[in-house]
Amino acid sequence: MNELYDLLNIKPNDNKYYITAFQHSSYVNENHLKSDYERLEFLGDAVLELVISDYLFQNLEIKEGDMTKLRASYVCENALFEYSKDLQLSKYIKVGHGEEIDGGRYKKVILADIFEALMGAIYLDLGFDTVKRVILGIIVPYIENPKVIFFNDYKSALQEFVQTEQRSLVYEVVSEDGPAHNKSFTVNVKVDDIVYGTGTAPSKKEAEQEAAHDAIRKLAL
Repeated sequence: MNELYDLLNIKPNDNKYYITAFQHSSYVNENHLKSDYERLEFLGDAVLELVISDYLFQNLEIKEGDMTKLRASYVCENALFEYSKDLQLSKYIKVGHGEEIDGGRYKKVILADIFEALMGAIYLDLGFDTVKRVILGIIVPYIENPKVIFFNDYKSALQEFVQTEQRSLVYEVVSEDGPAHNKSFTVNVKVDDIVYGTGTAPSKKEAEQEAAHDAIRKLAL
């Protein structure tokens, strides 16, 4: 993980935190180990919220409600997933054999959780000032780029736009593939009977979110 340490400009004191941060429960169970990343994820989530809350408070003159919405957009699962991809964290994740076959190291929820766990590890090992520097170094460029907006709920964002424009919005399941334990759904979202987005995911709800995300990009919301 030296490449990652160099990228984050950190010099760890205790590698055990970082090793744990990348261990998924499937890997831990399969190898009879003690700890997965979930406790570190819990801690990292709180650290992220504090750092971003402080940044917004110190740098933006906006109301509490607007700060809450803005913070949510930069610490939501979609945002954390993007940060993980930027850092190529999938290279370091350890998952069990079954999860590996299912593409676990590339799943959005796992990559988002891993990012939080890594921040928790940095906090425990190197302290608040260091993890604050790391977090701001990763996230502030996104906050300062007006073209980049993360939505925690793409469906709600699309619905709000459609209502404002008085246009119709319909989600349609166009295909359902795979065995019962590993389904894949593909959904189209139509705005005024025109397909604007398509999404594929393990559940209908997640596929609808992906379709809404696709539509938002095409509508340039």
